Amino acid sequence: MTTRAARTGALRVRRAVACAAGVFAWCAAFTGGAACAREQPGTVAMVGTPQAVRDLHWGEVLFYFYQGEYLESLTRLGAAQTFGRLSNHPLEAELLKGGLYLSLGQHEEAGRIFRALLDQNVPLDVRNRAWFYLAKVWYQRDYLEQAASALSSIHGALPGELEPERRLLEAQVLMYLGRYDEAIRALHRWQPPSGRHDEWSAYARFNIGAALVRQQRMDEAAQLLDEVGRLAASSEEMAALRDKANLALGFAWLKADRPEQAKAVLQRVRLQGPMSNKALLGAGWADAALGRYERALAPWLELHGRGLLDAAVQESYLAIPYAYAQLDANAQAIEHYLRAVQAFAAETERIDQSIAAIRAGRLLDAILANDTADQAGWYWQLRELPDAPETRYLYHLLATHEFQEGLKNYRDLRLMQRNLEAWSLSVAAFEDMVDMRQRAYAARLPAMQATLDGVDLDALEERKVALEARVAAIERDGDIAGLATARELEQWHKVERIAGVLAQADPSDPLVADMQDKVRLLRGTLLWEFNAGYKARLWRARKELRELDVAYKEARRAQVLVERARQEYPAQTARFAAHVAQLQPRIAELGQRVAAAAEAHDRYLAAIAVRELEAQKERLAAYSLQARFALASIYDRASAAGAVP
Repeated sequence: MTTRAARTGALRVRRAVACAAGVFAWCAAFTGGAACAREQPGTVAMVGTPQAVRDLHWGEVLFYFYQGEYLESLTRLGAAQTFGRLSNHPLEAELLKGGLYLSLGQHEEAGRIFRALLDQNVPLDVRNRAWFYLAKVWYQRDYLEQAASALSSIHGALPGELEPERRLLEAQVLMYLGRYDEAIRALHRWQPPSGRHDEWSAYARFNIGAALVRQQRMDEAAQLLDEVGRLAASSEEMAALRDKANLALGFAWLKADRPEQAKAVLQRVRLQGPMSNKALLGAGWADAALGRYERALAPWLELHGRGLLDAAVQESYLAIPYAYAQLDANAQAIEHYLRAVQAFAAETERIDQSIAAIRAGRLLDAILANDTADQAGWYWQLRELPDAPETRYLYHLLATHEFQEGLKNYRDLRLMQRNLEAWSLSVAAFEDMVDMRQRAYAARLPAMQATLDGVDLDALEERKVALEARVAAIERDGDIAGLATARELEQWHKVERIAGVLAQADPSDPLVADMQDKVRLLRGTLLWEFNAGYKARLWRARKELRELDVAYKEARRAQVLVERARQEYPAQTARFAAHVAQLQPRIAELGQRVAAAAEAHDRYLAAIAVRELEAQKERLAAYSLQARFALASIYDRASAAGAVP
């Protein structure tokens, strides 16, 4: 219960490392297309009405986001906003940007974005989740007052497992602000489902018990911690929590001078668990407090065979000879005190070597040597250390919030350096793109100009106007033959020519009269056909004229656009070239700033590590001094008794 990393474990912030995003997955509410039905690691599934992706560049941003490439997604999001390419998704873009900044640990920038957006017309459930995850990040960054303020901004209950986690987080924040009564009330306000004592209930009881211990309300605290300490653990996490509750209660009983109860509780801690060293040490002191030094030797001797890096093991090096001395076994006491002095001296020498290696700048390279992940994010945590002289003493340090956050920042800075190096290489490709655009424009300009010169839209407009006038005249005059087909007109002209010839012949000739009757019949048949199809042909003619007008206007618009593009394209290319020319200096300047920040973080973490190792040296020196005084005391007593042990 002494480190922020342990607090984080108690709050199950371990659901992580894909992001983040923390990144928020504003998927179901705002990105549409692929609505999220479940919460992904390090992200928040936002419930809402799916919306379609209406901007191409928004789809590109989401593509990288769903791949887990949050820095790449944020880069493209910023570029798309700069060039005004997300006109259909302004709110969604800002929400996603806040989530991405959050996933990268940029809590101040994310907080600024959320504060600007949360007062707008955002659904309540979205707002509540935003405040909750913002509170988690502020808690991780040790901004406890801001975390408490964010949690108080949540209205109503959060869905699913977020509500119990919120209650635990709220209680944790209040406890570390020293507001224990409020923390207890916050946990009591949340009750797990009836008859269901799940993991969240266990965490709640443990945290209430811890708060009660700090309030010196031991009877109430003991009841809760004892319940957690007797859990039938279904997972390693629950087993660790059970051990932690037993350890906390055991040492609380020791502090309250109730060693019998302390011993019974400490014996419930697993012998091979992460809390076993402290439990063995406490169990020995419980027996020692009862004057049972022979029994106390059993757990202490077990500790003596374990690694000297642990503070509990170091203390056992003094506890064992102390027990022998109490049993008047002075020879064994002297032997163990001498071993302790030698062991402390050898360990101090190794610590000095580690400090020298850290000051030489090898600490962070050794720590991150096996880090293969290439994604930044505030959920990342170092899981194991390499076997190197400069790292073997830092297990305790890595459990501290301060070092974990600093290491996380340093790792993010290294990832940013790699990202900037990749962009620096990309600038040459952008320059080639600009050159290619200029050469392609110069090569295509003559052909484009020839095509434009070969199209006379004015002549086409005159022909269109003439056609419109002709159709209007046919409709006005009722000229049913005006819309006849070419074949029908040919037949009509033939009949007219035959009629003209017959008009000049002798009308008294029976053959001529018969031919004239046939010509009249043909003319009548043709006129009947013309009249029967007139309205349909007139409708089709009007329709084709409308389509012709649309095509003409489109041609005019295209001509204007092409002419405008021909005039503006060189200027656009020049602006693009100027922007590309500014990239390299900007990337270089950012690279220098990131490198300076990384170097400062390296020095900062090295100072923390050296400070921790110096503290270990001081503790070993104090233990060594105690051993020497104890030796001197034994020798003095032996000398006074007239015997040499």
